[in-house]
Amino acid sequence: MTPQPKLDLDPEVVRTARRLAARAAEPIIEMARTHTTVSVERALLRLAGLAGADADGRPWVNHLADAVRDQVGLEHGVALPVWDALLTGPYPSLTELAQDAARGRVRFRLPAGDDAEAARAAARAAARAGIDRIDRRRAERDRMLREVGDPPHPWIYLIVATGDIYEDIPQAQAAAREGADVVAVIRSTGQSLLDFVPEGATREGYAGTYATQENFRLMRAALDDVSRELGRYVRLTNYASGLCMPEIATLAGLERLDMMLNDCMYGIIFRDINPRRTFIDQRFSRQIHARAGIVINTGEDNYLTTADAVDAAHTVIVSQLLNERFGHEAGLTDAQLGLGHAFEIDPSLPGSFRLELAHAQLVRELFPNAPLKYMPPTKHMTGNIFAGYLLDAFFNLAGMMTGQSIILIGMMTEGIHTPWLSDRDLALENVRYVRNACGDLAEDFVPRPDGFIAQRARRVLAESVELLERIADDGLLNAIADGTFGVTRRPPDGGKGLDGVVERADGYFNPAIEILDDEDPHAAATDEAAHAQEEVPA
Repeated sequence: MTPQPKLDLDPEVVRTARRLAARAAEPIIEMARTHTTVSVERALLRLAGLAGADADGRPWVNHLADAVRDQVGLEHGVALPVWDALLTGPYPSLTELAQDAARGRVRFRLPAGDDAEAARAAARAAARAGIDRIDRRRAERDRMLREVGDPPHPWIYLIVATGDIYEDIPQAQAAAREGADVVAVIRSTGQSLLDFVPEGATREGYAGTYATQENFRLMRAALDDVSRELGRYVRLTNYASGLCMPEIATLAGLERLDMMLNDCMYGIIFRDINPRRTFIDQRFSRQIHARAGIVINTGEDNYLTTADAVDAAHTVIVSQLLNERFGHEAGLTDAQLGLGHAFEIDPSLPGSFRLELAHAQLVRELFPNAPLKYMPPTKHMTGNIFAGYLLDAFFNLAGMMTGQSIILIGMMTEGIHTPWLSDRDLALENVRYVRNACGDLAEDFVPRPDGFIAQRARRVLAESVELLERIADDGLLNAIADGTFGVTRRPPDGGKGLDGVVERADGYFNPAIEILDDEDPHAAATDEAAHAQEEVPA
């Protein structure tokens, strides 16, 4: 149900904000459409079924993409050289080709004429097979939702992070039994800086578990089991960010994850990933998310951990509007835009709760059909667990009053240590109590038209429009370089991964991009679901 507007926002101001966001985003979209990256090319190989790694853990997709780049460059993409080598050489599969390429035994070329047409046809068939598999996994999700049921909003979102996938699984299942609707397996610290995706099930990670295809498969199967047990679908979240964003998004689609952290600027600001690399990788990753029916979670909450949550409130709105524009252009619907924001105002500030309500209600009204993800307090958790538990209850109350869609549970031991299972149990009890006690309180919460909350919301929106005007004129890359978001300066040619960015040449060919650009991802999913139902015996 679309929430009713309560803040009396000027529709023309809202339209202006979106127009400016679109103008600011356009040069970035054009850059993404005219460039590729090593990870985009490796994602194509993964869609085509190439998996595995050498004895040292270096994936075959890296070996193959690097060999092509060294010999003929990536300006035309990997598809033509790779499938030409498959068709003209003694290689029964991509794996054997990649293994020989790693040993320096393959000579790649850019084919022409009939050879090029044959390579294109073979590459298209391989990409189509991978995308068809993503479509089937999306149809599987739809079937499970019909079979076991979908929990009502707000969904309770909980993080599991032991470093060992075989420890994560029982903890995730226990969390689901205690009320979690979404389980996020946080990644091992620093994985976003790796320019490869580890292989296999992993048992060693620091403050998180490595994102791998096998770990995705194991956790999805475990949550399917507990979903059937509980009679409600439990969603799985991971992280499509960093230097391998397109590949991780592809693996998530192939293994039926439901949500992925995927923000337009988080990796730039907080992980020092090159801005150009990030935006190019992100467009492809979001196209995959759109096709797979995955809900993205954006990271605006992080800005408020480094900047003041009152002074910088408008930067959250600006980032959300940019994330919306980039997401729509890549094919995501409103229902897939899990835009993020957070309860991070200093609780000692007089009227802090009213300010939080103003900000949360503004986001809810600007994006009425988006499954908003509301993040708990972290910056001002002092170690006083009793005050922290109370602050989390206020956060849960704000989420219910303003109709948030996804509520990440707050821990009273936030910032002290990795939470114990007992801490998690108490946190789940807190959010369950508030959710049950409030019921449909959002229907009754209506701020006075000219009261503090409505006026504060309109002021933040006006400041957002002013900032968007500057960004549209000066350029988003310059705004990031100036420290506009999260008070962190990131120049366009700085950071990690710029050497993996390649401008497309005339004749560039990537059959996955061709399919994703040309087809409506949601119509394709509907067709797949209908086909699957036709195959079910009466």
